[in-house]
Amino acid sequence: MEYVSLGKTGLLVSRTSFGALPIQRVQNYEEATRIIRRAYDGGINFFDSARLYSDSEKKLGFALNDVRSNVIIASKTMSRTKEAILKDLETSLEQLNTDYIDIYQLHNPPFAPKAGGDDGIYETLLKAKKDGKIRFIGLTNHSCDIALDAALSGLYDTIQYPFSMLSTKKETDLATMCGSLGIGFIAMKALCGGLLTNIPLAFSFLRQFENVVPIWGIQKIEELEEILALEANPPKLTAESLAQIEEEKNALMGNFCRGCGYCLPCPAGIPIENANRMSLMIRRAPKEAWLTPAWKEKMALIENCTGCGACEKRCPYQLKPYITLKENLADFNAQYAEFHKNDN
Repeated sequence: MEYVSLGKTGLLVSRTSFGALPIQRVQNYEEATRIIRRAYDGGINFFDSARLYSDSEKKLGFALNDVRSNVIIASKTMSRTKEAILKDLETSLEQLNTDYIDIYQLHNPPFAPKAGGDDGIYETLLKAKKDGKIRFIGLTNHSCDIALDAALSGLYDTIQYPFSMLSTKKETDLATMCGSLGIGFIAMKALCGGLLTNIPLAFSFLRQFENVVPIWGIQKIEELEEILALEANPPKLTAESLAQIEEEKNALMGNFCRGCGYCLPCPAGIPIENANRMSLMIRRAPKEAWLTPAWKEKMALIENCTGCGACEKRCPYQLKPYITLKENLADFNAQYAEFHKNDN
């Protein structure tokens, strides 16, 4: 395993790190512990979670309790007031079974809080740091402009942002600038929520940025083993792989749903984060996972869409799901009928 300094924090983190959002979907604690400990035994020492990720923090706390001093843990709060942030922090400390969190991040805020702001958010984080409950302050976002504002403020030790081979020049410049400013750059959504299926290609793209630390979302031991194998023998960028990256960009660049889920909750109960990219998922991921009776029921909820526009207001990519959802439903129904035409 290769380790790099996360900006000026001095934290030496594994270049292949663990995104703990998917581990919340592992129902069995024994299996979750097996995955997390295999990651640790494989050399991964950086684990990223959030208060939003249901029992993800608790699983990390349970699995890593006896090696806490050997690992670096990041978590996040989506709260927007001083009181709520402190409550989230105390809950996270309890769930993670620890006295401190290495990197505490504001989770996709609508702006980058600054020192002296009327909201008092940044001062709250500084006090938590002074009290020894957190070591460094970070910010995550899906808006490049907000992430850039946070980076230029000089107030944040780390920036977490969606970064992949589909990233634009502006986003690549953000990552490079963070490196030059000594800000740790944590890359989320390295596979665009499952839309990128050539994992070696995605891995090799990110590897060229020495200051970028991707957190790979892990839910299955097989996924972890694939990532660890790539870490052991990192693939190189070649003329052929660069051409493949351009093909992927041409196929996916533009306004497509990344599956971040910030559009939720939907008043009609529609699972927008997957329903609005269903046409892509059934073509780019194993379709067997999506063309199921359970998903047919979920997709049928699209018929209840009122066009209220709440999803558009929340979408960090300015998409209009209430317009494209029915297109995805029609495509899904056609694909479903074809896939199940020989069923008894």
